Amino acid sequence: MNSVIPAPIARQPWQMLLPLILLIAFGAAVLDSAAGGTFSTFAASHLVRFAVFLVMASVMTLFSKDIVRLVAYPAYVVILLLLLAVELLGFVGGGSQRWIDLGFIVLQPSELMKPAIVLALARFYADLPSGMIPTWRSLVPAAVIIGMPVLLVLLQPDLGTATAIAFGGVCVMFLAGLPLWWFMAGAGVLVVAAPFSFFFLLHDYQRNRVFTFLDPESDPLGTGYHITQSKIAIGSGGLTGKGFGQGSQSHLNYLPEPHTDFVFATMAEEWGLLGGVFVLGVFFLILRWGWRVAMASNDRFARLLGGGMVATIFFYVAINLSMVMGLAPVVGIPLPFMSHGGSSMMTNMICLGTLMMINRWNMRGGRQSLA
Repeated sequence: MNSVIPAPIARQPWQMLLPLILLIAFGAAVLDSAAGGTFSTFAASHLVRFAVFLVMASVMTLFSKDIVRLVAYPAYVVILLLLLAVELLGFVGGGSQRWIDLGFIVLQPSELMKPAIVLALARFYADLPSGMIPTWRSLVPAAVIIGMPVLLVLLQPDLGTATAIAFGGVCVMFLAGLPLWWFMAGAGVLVVAAPFSFFFLLHDYQRNRVFTFLDPESDPLGTGYHITQSKIAIGSGGLTGKGFGQGSQSHLNYLPEPHTDFVFATMAEEWGLLGGVFVLGVFFLILRWGWRVAMASNDRFARLLGGGMVATIFFYVAINLSMVMGLAPVVGIPLPFMSHGGSSMMTNMICLGTLMMINRWNMRGGRQSLA
């Protein structure tokens, strides 16, 4: 078979790409239904974006480890400056100031910071001597690296994205081997600080999201409307769903944002439990592949970089699914590879492109060791 299939095709990670392509195609079908059967509204751009970013991910695999290490800090600094520019020059959309117009593209720098924070911390801990891991020298600089973009994103305000950035960074710190009691102490500080943050730091709409999460039925036509309609859509799908294009919640405009944040509810109503199991199964295959790629590397930098990228994708999936099922407050976290939106697709394809790049590093290392 190796002589029949061209080498560039044979060496692609098809155990990840095939499930991913199936998920993208399934997502396009769901988006087509969410648009009332109009393919060009959401589904066409969804497929085009995937094709463009898949090419980008393929190009990323050509980068050497030395180049990636070299650009780690400069990339972080550039994106940090873009976040600062958003605060000074960015325009407001949907009540938040998150975007900057560069002329040829309207960019949301906070999305780029999610993989950038992982890259910067992977470089930091790869360069740090092992003996310094249990000391303050491994904690304070990392806290500054994470804290600066998190603070700038919170000012936009965008609590969901700020949490995603912090989550990716903390996961890299954990994988780097920092003492476990540091994380337990940090969790304790967050628990103690939570009441103060809730009453004095969160915006009114953010506090309302927490109240709605705790008791969505208290205001089913107001603040609890989103999650109530989402749970109705998911529950009404049953085992096999109502059928393609037959979802009443989305088609009758009961379900808000059926093509973005609540796309899983749109899917579950029409495809039922079986569709949900398929989506979860595909995410499991993608994340398992990514984790195996990260752990297969003998290089500390690649291992931390890969593990952080897997954690970033996992955060998207876990928070979005928890949100639409009422297990977490509603935040603006889309479902990877299914929700309509270029920023989410870009971020998650950068993560996958990085994992594909690490996989190629591993394959080259294996060939060299065999030689």
